[in-house]
Formats: sequence, structure tokens, C-alpha cells
Amino acid sequence: MRVLIAEHDYPVYTQLLRKAAPELEILSTGDSAELSRFATDCPVWLGQPDLLANLLRQGHKPAWMQSTWAGITPLLAEGLTRNYRLTRAVGIFGQVMAEFVLTYMLGHEREVLARLVSQVERKWDNRSGQSLAGRKALIVGAGDIGVSVAQFLVPFGVQVYGIASSARTQTPFVEVGAMEDLDRLVGEVDYVINLLPNTPQTHDLYDAKLFAKFKPTGLFMNVGRGTSVVDADLVEALKEGHLAGAVIDVCRQEPLPQRHPFWTAWGLLLTGHSSAPTSPVAMVGLFVENLKAYEAGELLRGEVDFSRGY
Repeated sequence: MRVLIAEHDYPVYTQLLRKAAPELEILSTGDSAELSRFATDCPVWLGQPDLLANLLRQGHKPAWMQSTWAGITPLLAEGLTRNYRLTRAVGIFGQVMAEFVLTYMLGHEREVLARLVSQVERKWDNRSGQSLAGRKALIVGAGDIGVSVAQFLVPFGVQVYGIASSARTQTPFVEVGAMEDLDRLVGEVDYVINLLPNTPQTHDLYDAKLFAKFKPTGLFMNVGRGTSVVDADLVEALKEGHLAGAVIDVCRQEPLPQRHPFWTAWGLLLTGHSSAPTSPVAMVGLFVENLKAYEAGELLRGEVDFSRGY
């Protein structure tokens, strides 16, 4: 079996994959022209969606493609072929995403940034911090990653609610509502954590109307996709006090333009799309598992339904 690796970290992936599956013929390079030549006669691709999309634009066609990202937006661009099997990275981001979420939830309760400002101003800051115990968090996008995040929050005493495509009963959530329940639930929780993928249904979901329903003490975290948020509406909602703050990891345009209002918005912290980096070791483990299933004609983990976009 020939496998093409299209990754900025291709030397790392090549070494790991050769060790995990020495029987494979692995084609990898950092040269775009050579990568295109390799793709001509290679049925299986492993890599990041932006580089893989370039190969599709050049007319190359894989039988199966494994994305190293959870998001596959570049591969859904108009005009690109969808006549192949696509799997996205699943099951490897749960803990690292939960650690990110917990970092900023705890930082919010303990007012870490305010204390840093006090130190810069040489003011003794002895305010008493708060606890996560008894807080309510809403995970909007209660899929693979969302369930993992919820499982990490529960031991801290957080009551976790979820939003999914349809309402259901699921551990460890107190309630998993459908999208039509979002308006109600954002007003009942202390944290709203967006994990939704980039689909036409999720564009501009967080607008002025929805932000007006948040608790004034609530914190909004976007670790899903930037297209879910109407940027100007979030800036205005923070200014008007409809919510206490926001942690924004993903934006519509990355890197964020220098003149974008997020840079100076009150109560908004930018984290530069750093919430859940891909672990090459974990990613290669998932790929090898999926490769065995692919060769056996079995179901693949994380297979994408192009009609849904995830």
C-alpha cells in the first residue's frame, strides 16, 4: 500500500508511520511540485486539509483521505471533487481541548487577568476567587470532543448541558437539547462553549439577539469555528454588558487582521487557534487503525458525510 503524507510536519509523520507500519510505501516531501508528482498514483493520503485541497485542485484523486485536523473546511470548497472517502481526526482531541477549556474557566473564576493588571499597577489584590463547583456549562456541539470536555468538567462540580442536532439523553450531561433549545439554555448557564463545526447551519449563530439572552456574568468561549460568531455583535454585547467576557480561539480570518475590533474589545481574550493541536503520535495511531479497517472493507472512524459537512 502506498501512502502519501502532505503535512508541514511530514518528517515526524514519516518516521512515526514507518515505525508503526513498516510494510507501507510512504511518499512524503516538503516540495509542492514533488508532492504533486507523488499524488498521481497514490490511493491513500494522510495530511492537513489545506495541503490536501491543493492536490485536489490539481486534478489528483485519492481513494481515501485521512485528515489530521478535526475540521475539514478547505476540502469542502466549491468546485473540489468529493468522489472519495474522507475521514477527519476524531478521538484524539478530547483531553487537550478539555485542558484548554478548564484553563480559562479556572482563570475566569480566579480572575487571573485582573490580578495581573493589579500587579502591573503595584496594587495588593486580595479579592477572593470563586469556584467551579456548582457552575453550569453549556457545550454547544455535544459530539466526540464535546463529550470528552464534559467528562473532564464533571469532577470539578460543573453541571454540564449540551446542544446537539437533536435532543437526547446522554451521560454525563444534565440535558442535551436540540438547536432550538439554544436560546433558552444560554440564559441559564455560566459558561457557553462553542464546539460546532463550520456548516451553513452554524454560520452567524451567535448574533446580537442570542448574546442579549446570555447571563451578564457568563463567559463565552469559541473553540469551534469563527464563522459561528457575528464579530461586531460580540464586541457590542461585551461593551453593553450582556456577558462578562469571551475567550476567542478561532476567527473568521486567521491570523486576525491588525485593525480587527477583537484586538481591543473589552473583556475579550484571543488565544490564536491554540486550543487543540494535533498530536502526531495519536494521529498516526488513528490512521493505522483506520487503514486496517479500510483494507478490510470495514467502517472508518470519523468518516465524513459530505452532505452534512462533517
